[in-house]
Amino acid sequence: MTPQPGSPVNQASLKQERAAKRTKKLEEYHRQQKRGKRNRLIGIVGGAVAVVAIIALIVTAFVLTPKAANYAGGGAGDASTIEGVETFTNTAGHVETAVTYEQTPPAGGEHASAWLNCGVYDQVVPNENAVHSLEHGAIWVTYDPSISDAELATLKAELPSTYVVLSPFEGIPAPIVLSGWNAQLQVDSAGDARIADFFSEFWKSVNVPEDGAPCSGAIDAPGKVS
Repeated sequence: MTPQPGSPVNQASLKQERAAKRTKKLEEYHRQQKRGKRNRLIGIVGGAVAVVAIIALIVTAFVLTPKAANYAGGGAGDASTIEGVETFTNTAGHVETAVTYEQTPPAGGEHASAWLNCGVYDQVVPNENAVHSLEHGAIWVTYDPSISDAELATLKAELPSTYVVLSPFEGIPAPIVLSGWNAQLQVDSAGDARIADFFSEFWKSVNVPEDGAPCSGAIDAPGKVS
């Protein structure tokens, strides 16, 4: 016998279907909630990891980036205060030809009309342009290309941020040679305390031919790093 519409049997079956649908919807709702919580948790953890990574990069950069040495500048260029400094009597003057210099590396003399922009170079730079930079009060720090990377890094840490040229030099008489206008110091190690003394006395010296002239705005030689 087939149950008639509206009979208690049909009504019970309808209630069961509705209850099953509600249960299914509720289960789906709970699954969506769990997925949402899981995704939010992943996002929070991922964001936290990213923040930590950024902080680590900032801290690492701060710790590892060498700070420029700080010198007062404007010294009188008194060589008697530093053991081993040689002084010369080179004259100034602009020429358009190559110059044979008395010192190696040059520490003054005739030079090109355009100075070399101060900075760090990883290639040999033109003598005539570098000497013009010395005339403006810069220090030319030259090194034997065979020195170690660690030694070079130590040397860079001794340098100010401006009015200095750092470059390799073939045939140099010592591992490291510092040249100011008519003054020069040879050292065997980047840890030599006289390097700082030389900068304190000769960097941006008031006794150069063109005191206060710029060390930028002219020419870059090949191999400029910074």
